[in-house]
Amino acid sequence: MTPFTAHPQTVGETYLQHMRVAASFGLPMIAGGIACLVHGVFPFLFERTGSGTIRSLHERMVANRRRKADAGEPCHELDWCI
Repeated sequence: MTPFTAHPQTVGETYLQHMRVAASFGLPMIAGGIACLVHGVFPFLFERTGSGTIRSLHERMVANRRRKADAGEPCHELDWCI
């Protein structure tokens, strides 16, 4: 097991699957952060973008945990099981 595959295996993913999931969270976080910075300078722009991004990503993460819990899958490293 290499450093590239150790963590992905703990969450039941291959390296490429894990990279895709991480990017699907990371890219919206970057875009939301940029929107927040722009909003700081131009308060009339992106009034709800940052909070909407956080809310959307949180819902995705919580829904994924619930789906795993409902399927009887065990909690893995760094999962916050409900």
